[in-house]
Amino acid sequence: MGGVTSSVAAKFAFFPPSPPSYKVVTDELTGLLLLTPFPHRENVEIVKLPTRRGTEVVAMYVRHPMATSTLLYSHGNAADLGQMYELFIELSIHLKVNLMGYDYSGYGQSTGKPSEHNTYADIEAVYKCLEETFGSKQEDVILYGQSVGSGPTLDLASRLPHLRAVVLHSPILSGLRVMYAVKKTYWFDIYKNIDKIPYVDCPVLIIHGTSDEVVDCSHGKQLWELCKDKYEPLWVKGGNHCDLEHYPEYIRHLKKFITTVERLPCPRMSSSDQTERVRDEPRKSMDRRVKPRQSTERREREKAPKSQWKKSSSKLKISFDHLDRSRRSVDCHEKTRKSVDQSHQIERGRKSVDRLD
Repeated sequence: MGGVTSSVAAKFAFFPPSPPSYKVVTDELTGLLLLTPFPHRENVEIVKLPTRRGTEVVAMYVRHPMATSTLLYSHGNAADLGQMYELFIELSIHLKVNLMGYDYSGYGQSTGKPSEHNTYADIEAVYKCLEETFGSKQEDVILYGQSVGSGPTLDLASRLPHLRAVVLHSPILSGLRVMYAVKKTYWFDIYKNIDKIPYVDCPVLIIHGTSDEVVDCSHGKQLWELCKDKYEPLWVKGGNHCDLEHYPEYIRHLKKFITTVERLPCPRMSSSDQTERVRDEPRKSMDRRVKPRQSTERREREKAPKSQWKKSSSKLKISFDHLDRSRRSVDCHEKTRKSVDQSHQIERGRKSVDRLD
C-alpha cells in the first residue's frame, strides 16, 4: 500500500522543471563542481550529497563573511537551483547569512524520483552536510520552507530541539487540504504540517500572501495559530503565491526576524546532550495518531495575541542520527472507507501546490 500512496502523492504534489534549468560540470583546473550557465563565485560551493534512500541531491552553499546564522532553504514546486540561484545570492547578501539550497530528488540534476519520503531524506542529507562539512551548529540554523518545501522543513524542525528558528513561506496545512476542506488527517495525505507544527519549539515566522490563489492564506493563518513559539506574521496584502519576494515588506520583515532571533539566548547542547542525545523513549510519530485530529476551526474563533513571544515548552532530545527511527510511515494510519475513491480524486483534480506562472 505504501507504493500506492507514494504514487498518488507524486502525481498530485510534484512538478519538477523539465528540462532542468542548469547543469553540473567539473572545472578541469580546480576539480570543483560548477553550475552552468552561472559564473563561478568564490563564496559559492556546489556539492552532491548521497541520501539514505539511495538518491544523490545537488546543493549549493553560499558563504557570507559576516554571517552568524545559516539558512537551509527548501524551495517551492516547479523550481530548481538554476531558477533560485540569483535569489539565494541576494538573500545571503541582504540577510547576512550563509545559505544552503538544494534540489529534491528528481528535481534539477538530483537523481531519483520526487516523493514525500525522498524529500525527508533529502533535507536530512543537506542538514548533515551543514554540520559535518561546513561546521554549522544546530542552534545557528534557520530552516526556511517555501510552499511544498514547508513539508520537509517542518518534518525536520519537529525533530530538532535546538534550532535557531523556522520560516514558513506560503506554507500548506497538508497536501489534501490544498484541494479539500477536510476536518481530519487521512492516512493517504502527505506533508501533515498541521499535525507537526505544535512540536516545533523554536520561534516561527509565517509569511503568506492574502491573494494567494494556489494555497489560500488560511493555511498560513491556521499554522500560525498552532505555533508554540509565535513571531509576528507577515500577511502580504495583495501578494500571490509566487511573487512575495517582490514586495519590499518581505525582505524588511524577514531581516527583522533574523536579527531578532540572533539576539535571543539560544539553548546550547549540554555535555550530557552530546553524549546521550537520544531519549530513553523516543517520541511517538505524529503520523500515527489513535484518534483523528480535531478541526482547528474552533481555534480560529479564539483571539490570538498579535505579536508576542510564547515561552517554549521542554525541549525534545532526539539526535539527527536517529531522526528516521522516530518517524512512522504515513501508511500506518487506519484506512478510511473512502480512501480509494479520494485517491482517484487526487489524481484527477490535482493542481500544482505552487506551480510557477
